[in-house]
Amino acid sequence: MATTIYSQISSNKIKTWIIMILFVLFFFMASYILGRALGYGLSFAGIMLIISGLISFMSYYNSDKIVLSMSGAKPADKKNFRELYTTVENLSIASGLPMPRVYVIDDSSPNAFATGRNPKHAAIAATTGLLKKLKDAELEGVIAHELSHVKNYDTRLMGVVAILVGSIAILADVFMRSLWLGGRNRDNRSGGQIFLIIGIIAAIVAPIAAILIQLAVSRRREYLADADGALLTRYPDGLADALGKIAADRTPLKHAHTGTAHLYIESPYKSDTKVAHGNWFVNLFSTHPPVDDRIRILRAM
Repeated sequence: MATTIYSQISSNKIKTWIIMILFVLFFFMASYILGRALGYGLSFAGIMLIISGLISFMSYYNSDKIVLSMSGAKPADKKNFRELYTTVENLSIASGLPMPRVYVIDDSSPNAFATGRNPKHAAIAATTGLLKKLKDAELEGVIAHELSHVKNYDTRLMGVVAILVGSIAILADVFMRSLWLGGRNRDNRSGGQIFLIIGIIAAIVAPIAAILIQLAVSRRREYLADADGALLTRYPDGLADALGKIAADRTPLKHAHTGTAHLYIESPYKSDTKVAHGNWFVNLFSTHPPVDDRIRILRAM
């Protein structure tokens, strides 16, 4: 079992870094093309990099508070939610991680997520529906999955990715608005016109491509957290059974937001949980991998 899990973890880490490197290159390429089309060149890309850096810095210290507030999460009382608190505590000790803050969401839909900029400032939230509907081993699988996100700095990674996606959207918007204002000394020769046409196409395509890359990173990190969580509990079937129950429950999450959907262990939009296996086009726009694939991989460990 250990060999299969370790190989799965290694494969997912490599694929995630490849996607991230391509994402950064894509961001600079889009910035250069749009800047060149407006007559700014590399200076435009530099300005966008500074803006995205400032936004990243502010988001870095407040992302957990924003996410917890948006989800309606409240601090879990140790007495009333003893099972959840004890499970998080025991698995934190087993993984060597600091004890994260524990939150509960009053919602009958079974789900959970992790947030925080690093293991020392992490939080795990679970819905009351999850606590009621899962057995002990299944709850351990879910919490181990979320702790793996914390351990692997997935919450920080996805925050960076979200900033890059947002920066590209801002970039495209600034470009389109600048066209109406006449741009800056645009070259009327054929070369300048070609870049202008390429820039318009890039302004339309780049935001869509950025979102697709974000979703690809999100799906890859779910696979990694599944494998890492199974390694922590040494019982992949617990998480597999939990995923099956979560996906089978058709109750939508009351506080579901597109900006936080990727954080949950399974999509809070229940229409996404039954993505057809092999339907690559539908899967391309999903925040999570098909649950059947995740369960199949876990069962094989």
